[in-house]
Amino acid sequence: MKKLLWFCVTLVLLSCSNEKTTPNEGPWRASLDLGKGLELPFLFTYNADNSIIIYNAEEEIEVTDVQLKGDSIIIGHPVFEGVFKGIFTEDSIYGEFIQPSLDRVVPFTMVQGKADRFRVTEAPSSMISGNWETVFSPNSVEDRYIAKGIFKQTGNKVIGTFRTTTGDYRYLDGAIENDSLKLSTFDGAHAFLFHALVKDSIMEGMFYSGNHWKEPFTAKRNDTYELPAADSLTFLKEGYDRIEFAFPDTNGNTVSLTDKRFMNKVVIVQIMGTWCPNCLDETKYYTQYYNDNPSNDLEIISLAFEYAKTEEKALMAINKLKSALNVPYPILLAQVGTSSKQKANEKLPMLSQVLSYPTTIFIDKKGEVRRIHTGFNGPATGEKYEEFKKEFEDFVSMLLAENVD
Repeated sequence: MKKLLWFCVTLVLLSCSNEKTTPNEGPWRASLDLGKGLELPFLFTYNADNSIIIYNAEEEIEVTDVQLKGDSIIIGHPVFEGVFKGIFTEDSIYGEFIQPSLDRVVPFTMVQGKADRFRVTEAPSSMISGNWETVFSPNSVEDRYIAKGIFKQTGNKVIGTFRTTTGDYRYLDGAIENDSLKLSTFDGAHAFLFHALVKDSIMEGMFYSGNHWKEPFTAKRNDTYELPAADSLTFLKEGYDRIEFAFPDTNGNTVSLTDKRFMNKVVIVQIMGTWCPNCLDETKYYTQYYNDNPSNDLEIISLAFEYAKTEEKALMAINKLKSALNVPYPILLAQVGTSSKQKANEKLPMLSQVLSYPTTIFIDKKGEVRRIHTGFNGPATGEKYEEFKKEFEDFVSMLLAENVD
């Protein structure tokens, strides 16, 4: 009898131990450990089908590449190479966020349950809604650059972004408590954290990019402040009226603007990288525009400058992006092993400088460069994004209407 009882107990225990466990469904709070007591938080939902939704202000990022094996979990982004590798229970996950090509590793913890992105207990002492004239690394000649802060505050909650001359910091989400402002975003490629003190319409703080970079910034309220025009920053060097390149596509075929498919057509050339969130936003828009406005006289082509360490991994990244967004136009591999803008300029020596990923070059039906647009004002910039779309569409329509002499 005792042997039978022991057998039954053992059978039950084995049955329970083999029962598959998954993280609990519902809201979770993640925290990246940047060191020295700094945490970069973001919120997400874990779904019954083992997918997750990451939230940054108005942005939702769906992640379906979630792999469970025993008590191990791997969470991969649909486009970017960054991956979470960790150990999970029903209500917690801990491990490391890894970007292999950059040799970057950030520890993380994730806890199940409804929580605020930033915990606050006191009311704000300032209202920061509006525009802020901003300078990053103000005391460094080499690293200094200007930006425009755009924020909306409701009670303690703050959302917004910083626009620079070369792009934006996408969807920032956070809170202000007393005079302390905290904002963060995590998009799978970039983990950004901003801490600042706000007093008398002056903001002084520190910007952290993961655990590998930090810089100070200052800002002052200025509702009339505007950045320089994005069409004046990069231009053709004297003596040039067109650009030339020859790079392989994902099938190994060399593609050039002298190819027959581009002759007597308007061509949009996008300088980008698959690792770049602003480029991802721009590629989503270009894909939609291309599909919604079919024309035999229009071509779009992207030049990918990849920091992946091998050509094989770079091509995998390009194919991953094309598949995720259903990109209908060619993406060429222009560079491997670095995202250096100086190296990019060496590949396109007719340009005065490559200041930003992305940069868009507009070429008319004669093959002449008509405009070069530096950076991209993405959907996080609100009205500026709408302005960009209208200007882009009006200018392309004008080029398409022109006749070839």
